[in-house]
Amino acid sequence: MNDQLIAAVVAELAPALVERMLGKVWQLSRVALAFDFRLSDGRYLFVSVDPAAPRIYSIARTVRELERQSLTPSSFVLTMRKQLGGARVLRVEKDEGERVVRFSFASYDAVGDTHDFVLVAQLTGRAANLLLLDASGRVLDTLRPPRGEGQEIADLYQPPPRRSASVEGEQLPKPPPFSRGTHDSLSEAADAYYQALETTRAFDARAAAHRARLRALVEKQKKLRRNLEKDLAAHGDAAEHKRVGDLLLANISTAERRGSQVFLTDYFADDAPTVELEIDEHATLQEEAARRFARYTKAKRAALETTARLEEMNASLASLEQKQLELELIINARDAAALEAFDETATRGAKGNRAAASRGGGAGKDERRTKAQIKAAEQVAGARRYRSSDGYEILVGRAAKDNDQLTFKVARSHDLWLHAADYPGSHVVVRNHTRGADVPHRTIIEAAQLAAHFSQAKRDAKVSVHYTPRKFLSKPKGAAPGLVRMSSFRTLLVEPREGVERI
Repeated sequence: MNDQLIAAVVAELAPALVERMLGKVWQLSRVALAFDFRLSDGRYLFVSVDPAAPRIYSIARTVRELERQSLTPSSFVLTMRKQLGGARVLRVEKDEGERVVRFSFASYDAVGDTHDFVLVAQLTGRAANLLLLDASGRVLDTLRPPRGEGQEIADLYQPPPRRSASVEGEQLPKPPPFSRGTHDSLSEAADAYYQALETTRAFDARAAAHRARLRALVEKQKKLRRNLEKDLAAHGDAAEHKRVGDLLLANISTAERRGSQVFLTDYFADDAPTVELEIDEHATLQEEAARRFARYTKAKRAALETTARLEEMNASLASLEQKQLELELIINARDAAALEAFDETATRGAKGNRAAASRGGGAGKDERRTKAQIKAAEQVAGARRYRSSDGYEILVGRAAKDNDQLTFKVARSHDLWLHAADYPGSHVVVRNHTRGADVPHRTIIEAAQLAAHFSQAKRDAKVSVHYTPRKFLSKPKGAAPGLVRMSSFRTLLVEPREGVERI
């Protein structure tokens, strides 16, 4: 939001906020808060200090929606609740020429004394922040880590310096991204614009995830196909192995040997020429013939099996490539409903293709996998399996020993691990098949709800859940089953529920 747009929004908000008392504050993300000032129209003040899109306006939400989206309060929110709980708004002002909005509060202590505070919404790009100031203008706390002079804790607050542009590089101010249009207020227009933007970003993220998943499956299938073709070539020509075996038996009494060289009469060719064959000098002609017939049998069987696998692999590849075309059509049409439906079909198809890829085998280790091993790879003993709205597989341990197995044997270092804070419960693992990519926030929420549901806190209205990549977990020596040590983690607050598809 530019300076003019912020000024216009503040002009709309100020009359409604002055003399209102601050109620509940929800932390909707690490950089966004919603404030309840008990406005007559039932709306809430929304402030985001996301450096990519800092903004301020009022939003129309239900309490249930805010509670569902809210995270565990940060230290800044806790400080606000302590200092501003029940405080009255005195003024809402925007600094002249600055993208800085100040909310002046009067707070009352237990003996009735008044204390003044100022909440500063600094909507200035990379330096965007929320800061709580005391009566003297010194910084008490900040939502984001402070940057620069006048921003640190205990500093006398001053806005961040303006970015100076060179004369040649100076650009005209950008037009506002939205206007009031047919909306009743600028806040309504802003809310509609940013919600649409968020919907677009979510669509693009899901589409990109599907693209990457399908691309990875196609590359894996192609690699397995190449391995199968190499295996088929390594077995050699079955007919040639049989022909040599027959020649060896036909020349048992007439063959001439010179060390490892054997000279045979080729009775199956015109004019019966003499052919030279190299064999193990310690093997008899009968033993070499038996080895050739064994290779003939193996090559013949391999040709049949590998050809069938190649046909299956080609069909699977054709199906995946068709899905890629379908996905591109959906993306080009920006069809959110079709993408939602594609989530389900693509996930089921990916599961089938992974199974087909496992059956397809390849050189060495893959070729020796048995059906039982493939089935064991798809099913995790002692774990419930779910599929998130974004198509991610979620595993939920059952007993303490199952939790250990799931966390330390099944989960990989880049998978996401979750557990209800301070309560016994199941270990939950979100399988992240794309190394380096973040698990979508919606999937994290759904997995956290499962972790809360399968814990002793399942009857609570809200439960704190810790989550961290598996690589930050360790097992203390001698610890009981199910106990782990976390070297780093984050926490969110969710409602216990089993709200995703059970596989």
